[in-house]
Amino acid sequence: MHFQFKKVANSDHGLHLHQTIDVSGIVQDRKDVTAISPLIVDLTATSSVQDIVQVQGKLSADVDMICSRCLKPVKEHISIDFHEQFKQSDKAEELQEDEDEDINFVDEDIVDLRPYIEEYVLFHIPFAPVCEESCKGLCPSCGTNLNEHTCGCSTERIDPRLAGLKDFFNK
Repeated sequence: MHFQFKKVANSDHGLHLHQTIDVSGIVQDRKDVTAISPLIVDLTATSSVQDIVQVQGKLSADVDMICSRCLKPVKEHISIDFHEQFKQSDKAEELQEDEDEDINFVDEDIVDLRPYIEEYVLFHIPFAPVCEESCKGLCPSCGTNLNEHTCGCSTERIDPRLAGLKDFFNK
């Protein structure tokens, strides 16, 4: 997904970008993400002051994940507000390092939005998804799903540094 910088910067009306993108490659290393639907991208690129092009709109997708507590499947719908600003410059790399602003400097006329879109998606996928806030998870000893059953495992926690003293008082 891309746009021509000069064409948008010199235009009085914006450029509407609507596309579906396969982003499954960016989550392939995440073990908790089992599937992601194609990302629906609905953006508008408009000219702004000082030859800045603003790209804003919505990104949305469905993500199938695994609950981080009980390992049940979880379906999440992510809806992301996208907003980036671009300015053209011959010294784009140097300016990008020096500036603290939220402006992305580009040196080409064709601006590829895919890396920016993928970054937004990665930041908005839940890091530790849960099936519900009250999820009790799995028993650390026997692995029983504590949402469905209780187990007979001891919940007494003993500091491993003092575990040797536990048997001392039983004699």
